[in-house]
Amino acid sequence: MIHHIVMLDLHASHDHEERAAIMQGLDALRFDLEGFERFAHGPNRDFEKLSPDCSYVFTCSFADEAGLQRYLADQKHQALGRRLIAICNGGLSGLCVVDMEEVQ
Repeated sequence: MIHHIVMLDLHASHDHEERAAIMQGLDALRFDLEGFERFAHGPNRDFEKLSPDCSYVFTCSFADEAGLQRYLADQKHQALGRRLIAICNGGLSGLCVVDMEEVQ
């Protein structure tokens, strides 16, 4: 299992409806892409005060690397990514992406 974790530094004044639409679009990809098993998203509560520049997070779980690669190459994903970059502080630098391989 591969967990694709995306941490976002959103503009304080970003359009919340746009963010919700992007998240809905990413979630919908689960039904189109083989191996895309789970999607979750929400605000970073930062209880330990270790990630102040990360206001929102989403995760995608894939059966394997091939599923993640299909997601990364998907045109709908790429279009949603461009919209997401537009609402982040510093554009692309407002994202931090981690691809964690789950160890059993």
